[in-house]
Amino acid sequence: MYNTYVKVSSRWVNKIPSYWQFLKIKEILVKRKEKNNPIVTDFILSLSARNGVTPYHERTERGGNKPKNDLTQYDIAHKNDLLINCMNIVAGSVGITKWKGAISPVYYALYPRSNRVNIRFAEYIFRLYSFQRSLIGLGKGIQMHESESGVLSTVRMRIPMSSLNNIELPLPPRLEQDKIVRYLDWKVSLINKYINVKKKQIEFLKEQKQTIINQAVTKGLDPKAPMKNSGIKWLGKIPAHWEIRKLKHFALVNPSIRNFSYNLKDKVVFLPMEKISVDGTIDNSIKKRILEVKSGFSSFAKNDVIIAKITPCFENGKGAFLNNLESEIGFGTTELFNLRVKENMLPEYLYWMTMSSQFRILGERTMTGTAGQKRITSNFVSNFTIAIPSVIEQNEIVDFIKKHIDKIHKYIDSVNNEIQLLQEYRTRLISDVVTGRVDVQDEKVPEFQINIENASIPDIDEEAE
Repeated sequence: MYNTYVKVSSRWVNKIPSYWQFLKIKEILVKRKEKNNPIVTDFILSLSARNGVTPYHERTERGGNKPKNDLTQYDIAHKNDLLINCMNIVAGSVGITKWKGAISPVYYALYPRSNRVNIRFAEYIFRLYSFQRSLIGLGKGIQMHESESGVLSTVRMRIPMSSLNNIELPLPPRLEQDKIVRYLDWKVSLINKYINVKKKQIEFLKEQKQTIINQAVTKGLDPKAPMKNSGIKWLGKIPAHWEIRKLKHFALVNPSIRNFSYNLKDKVVFLPMEKISVDGTIDNSIKKRILEVKSGFSSFAKNDVIIAKITPCFENGKGAFLNNLESEIGFGTTELFNLRVKENMLPEYLYWMTMSSQFRILGERTMTGTAGQKRITSNFVSNFTIAIPSVIEQNEIVDFIKKHIDKIHKYIDSVNNEIQLLQEYRTRLISDVVTGRVDVQDEKVPEFQINIENASIPDIDEEAE
């Protein structure tokens, strides 16, 4: 900590070291007012919360604005400018550009007013979740969605530069800014490496999970069981006593709920796609009257199996065995196939079979429709060839899969908790250092971190993405 502090009036910081300045953005940064008219460049830049500034042709996010045909409608940004999307700043659309290029008019390109400002120090502040949230209320024409956990996932609020200019930021002396940036680059880099290791652990655990499912539903549990050639290329050899049939012989695809008794005024579970997970769980929290959803939605019943049919939800494994459905029947998004088993098949075994890599890969190959709207067909589901054991063996396989998958899910949950703690520590560290709650001037920073001019801050606040 520093020796003395002074109080400041701000929504995101209440005190700073006494010798630091607390200045308005317009006293620190200048908005570049350079137009691409006449045309200076056709190199268009894109900005997102997840990836920062990237060349438009390399962008990976779906959606967003399409490039304008008239290049004179763009503004110009220079290398090392701080770009801000004035309509998505509270969701984290901020980053420093490594290139000179054309930018959308909704982007502000800011540069230091003088050499007393390290633009990377300003970037660390602008990328802070607490700072971003402090800007809510400055925007014009707010349209946003806030999740139950408080994360802003969609934001369209234009913050005028005239309003942003009057926001005050802490500003230590330039040499101290440089030291802070080097320190945070070092520390954030280390934390991100730990997070990446944890994420790789999760990917490995997911691969293990998939291997267990694939092996169990195509080869069984007995490695010494006599095998036979299935005659199906992707299936290969299967236990000799298993039967090869099409799925439609064991399950109805999109069966009706006519045989269930219900009152149109009854409330039942409603499942939009976001309430269906990739690990087989559903969120029963939405209840609607049958009268409201009987038409125009898919229907299902307790103990049915549901499968997402649209990309990328199908490939990602969205689906569930509805043994935990909190109503006898339910309704949901039309982007679902519903399966109801006949005799000689357990519904939970059917669910695990639809979670196999073979089912997902082959389904993806048969998808029809335009890009972004491709779907598997009911014909693929009905005629998918399966190798099936007796009900007794199905039950043994289900128990085996659940036992091992439950362990893997617990490991994944544990690693995810570790990642969350690391992310929280990273956020708190940055906030403490750029506001002066923690003094890092005496910290020894490795020499390889000295070059700060072209560095880029990684995901500081993943909550804001």
